[in-house]
Amino acid sequence: MSDISLKLDTRTAEGKKLAKLRQSGITPSVVYGGQDEPMSTQSGLIETLKVVRAAGKHTPVNIIIDGKKRLAIIKDIDMDPVRQELRHVAFHTINQNDVITTEVPIELIGQGESEAERIGLVILQVMDSIEVKAKPANLPESIELSIAGLATEDDKLMVSDIKLPKGVEFADVDQDMELVIANVYEPGALQAANEAAGGEAEPEDVTEVPVEGAEAATLADAKQPEADSKK
Repeated sequence: MSDISLKLDTRTAEGKKLAKLRQSGITPSVVYGGQDEPMSTQSGLIETLKVVRAAGKHTPVNIIIDGKKRLAIIKDIDMDPVRQELRHVAFHTINQNDVITTEVPIELIGQGESEAERIGLVILQVMDSIEVKAKPANLPESIELSIAGLATEDDKLMVSDIKLPKGVEFADVDQDMELVIANVYEPGALQAANEAAGGEAEPEDVTEVPVEGAEAATLADAKQPEADSKK
């Protein structure tokens, strides 16, 4: 588990005042969990962005409020859909002994080492993450899966090829082990499929942290809707 920390200050600004807060380079947030009431907080935009990009929704974060350190996981990241600017973050406090269920990115490794690539075939990742459960100390930042053994168009990587770290389990006890993670394509066939679908598929080379905006649903779970975060 990586050691990611963020200092949060308590926040009094609400409603229309949040726009001015954001303009000054401050990101509003909320912290909830356990028996405590949800707490309105804030932090510098640059520092918050670094933490969001490093932790995503799968790596625990040490949040520091009034000098007290708490372990938390990011439950919601609200981005402006037009400007793609960070508007709000929701943290959920956890304990070291809690078993956390979260989605972890799947990272393909061994690019350039497979026979498939050497003969000009394309490897396309179709499943980017998988839901697992573990105690915070055992949660992996990502799950690595090698493509080095792929050789022909008939080859593929499936969930059954994943070797979970010690202390980590699939969240779904009935996890479908036959789900495909990566396929091998002949470039011409892939292009034809793209044209037929009217889309554009690319080989997996970079895994990015997904950013979503489901703030209202997240805060509803806290039983204290943070209405001001929508302003």
